[in-house]
Amino acid sequence: MPYLHLSYVIDDDLARRSTSSSYLAAPPPPPPKCDIFRGEWVPDPDAPHYTNETCSFIQEHQNCMFYGRPDLDFLKWRWKPHGCDLPRFDPHRFLAVVANKTIAFVGDSLARNHMQSLLCLLSKVALPKDVSVTDKTDPNKILHYEGYNFTIYIFWSPFLHPGVFRLYLDEPDDRWLSVSSRFDYVLLSGANWFTRETYFYERRQLVGGMYVSLNFTSGLTNTYSHRMAFRTALRALAAARFRGKVIVRTLSPISHFEGGPYDAGGDCRRTRPYGANETKAMEGAELGFYTSQLKEVREARGLDVALMDATAAMLMRPDGHPSRYGHWPDEKRTLYNDCIHWCLPGPIDAWNDMLLHMLSDSSN
Repeated sequence: MPYLHLSYVIDDDLARRSTSSSYLAAPPPPPPKCDIFRGEWVPDPDAPHYTNETCSFIQEHQNCMFYGRPDLDFLKWRWKPHGCDLPRFDPHRFLAVVANKTIAFVGDSLARNHMQSLLCLLSKVALPKDVSVTDKTDPNKILHYEGYNFTIYIFWSPFLHPGVFRLYLDEPDDRWLSVSSRFDYVLLSGANWFTRETYFYERRQLVGGMYVSLNFTSGLTNTYSHRMAFRTALRALAAARFRGKVIVRTLSPISHFEGGPYDAGGDCRRTRPYGANETKAMEGAELGFYTSQLKEVREARGLDVALMDATAAMLMRPDGHPSRYGHWPDEKRTLYNDCIHWCLPGPIDAWNDMLLHMLSDSSN
């Protein structure tokens, strides 16, 4: 499985024989592949590589520069894996890798956050044309880079299967699955919405729910509904004989609020990344969501699946969220202190460093 940590075991008998004069020394085992998902944030004086003035794709609630964030040191970091290097995103190289291909981002607003980071990084080289067939209010979009015949789809599908508060756990979301034959790459993600009040259905029968009253006892949790989302999506792609590459991006932290939850004064006001020895261990739903993604990727069959394990890197970046700088101070917002999405530019740009590395590796 690509991008999962590998360990190498040398056969004991071979090791003994290789030290004997009657045998030639066995060649050393190959070094483990660089794990781009384990490392630390290091200073990057050349960052950022775009701004809100050079990129028009930044949504207002991620436009921290526009809304006056006073500390900009959070921009001056890059992700450095242990023992190797992750090259900085090169828009020319990316467009060469994806020429004549199509990628779909499927998930919630963080999938869109990721896509908009990609659009900004590519904007120094090329701008896409909106070829969506829907109206401008539809969150699902199709963007086409004419000079490269490269197309990006974005699908609003926060649970990966149909429903918003009534989740049909054994049914995929046909809005994106029905056109999956068009895609060379599908990037699946999702976690935050699974903490919301929801009913669970299987075979169209109510089987449980979270944070809702039921007239029967059910032991199903939101971790179960999250795991079923990825299981159903991956199995549906396999059943559809999808021949492209599936990338599952692990969760973006849901635990960076300090001083209370999002609706009771919680905020994220840190101005520096955590060091590797400062990061708090995941627990509760966050750990459950992360574990469920790992398990479903490992157990997927009949697909070319890779894991974009970005969680460890993003756990270290409580400083990269908009907090109060996604709106003007006098504006009323449901998520007044936003510790879920990421400023653009910001730490989320590292996801596209990772993405380019993964796509380049798979194209060789």
